[in-house]
Amino acid sequence: MELYQVRAFVTVARIGNVTKAAEALHVTQPAVTGQLKSLEQSLGVTLFDRSAGRLTLTRTGELLLPKAEALLAAGSELSSVARQLRGELTGRIDFGLPSEPADFLRLGEMAASVHQALPLVELRTRSYSSLQLLDLIRAGTLSAGYFIDANPPRDLQWVALRSVTYRVAVPVRMSESVQRGGWRTLAELPWVDGLADSHIHQLMRALFERQGLAPRIVMQAEETSGLDAYVRAGSGCALLREEVAVRGSERQDWMIWGPAQLDAKLYLVTSAEGASDPLTVALTSMIRGVWNQ
Repeated sequence: MELYQVRAFVTVARIGNVTKAAEALHVTQPAVTGQLKSLEQSLGVTLFDRSAGRLTLTRTGELLLPKAEALLAAGSELSSVARQLRGELTGRIDFGLPSEPADFLRLGEMAASVHQALPLVELRTRSYSSLQLLDLIRAGTLSAGYFIDANPPRDLQWVALRSVTYRVAVPVRMSESVQRGGWRTLAELPWVDGLADSHIHQLMRALFERQGLAPRIVMQAEETSGLDAYVRAGSGCALLREEVAVRGSERQDWMIWGPAQLDAKLYLVTSAEGASDPLTVALTSMIRGVWNQ
């Protein structure tokens, strides 16, 4: 079994047509047909049903396809790491970030890893709102990015890096009224939110929609990493990461409203097309190392 045979199998399975697959692989149609037959012979199985003039995956082919895709990805990563060791990878990585502190995102560790392993590669980071970040990755403007939500994006490649829990922080001066009430009382208090396409806004909306309510927004902040300052000053309630909320509560900067909790994840996101790019493969490998994945 050769890697080029596996690549032919995966390409034909994805495209569903040998002629178009040959064009994508820049080889002739007979070459692709021969590679498929050789692969079937070496594996001792039939991968495609060729009856009735159609080419469809057999049940065996369906079961082996994910393994073949994983094998190609591993091969790409191996080649990428080898190129790193030879110092051949050059270019620029444009990486999108949510509005969260650098320490929480482990940006220092990521930058150090990139600069050490890829000395000829320039790393550029910039914060974007959650939905804008996904659109830029889809368009190929960003190589990759960090995305926070309760669910991963369906149409992009992703790796879950860590769990993130959010809690409701209530200013001290409002704590007495909310302790006597429930969700409706909480929703009627003033709230400091992120912009409409930010991860904080998306999470907050999901939290209150479960109760059939909407919070009373009095301010929207572009930089959601500093929402704790508004709560401390008494401007309004906000959704804060649990570790931030607990530290502030222990200092009596605010009160945590116990019944409300929202669980999300931090994802590394790349486009399906860009996931096999050598720079993106190398970056993904390094980020997995930073997060012990």
